[in-house]
Amino acid sequence: MNDETFNISLRKFLKMVGVSSQREIEQAVAKGLADGTIRGDETMPGTMTLEIGALRLSVKFEGKIELQ
Repeated sequence: MNDETFNISLRKFLKMVGVSSQREIEQAVAKGLADGTIRGDETMPGTMTLEIGALRLSVKFEGKIELQ
């Protein structure tokens, strides 16, 4: 295994996940505000699951997103 290649590809993957996830959440919040589904003062629980089949890895992360 090449540690440098592994670290670079892992960082690229995590950056893509972070940026894409943020964009999806921002769009969903904007839509929810526009259609009245949410008020804009909520705290919403969120769950993220990381899965890598070849490693038999499945890890669940939980947190919250606060709008105010």
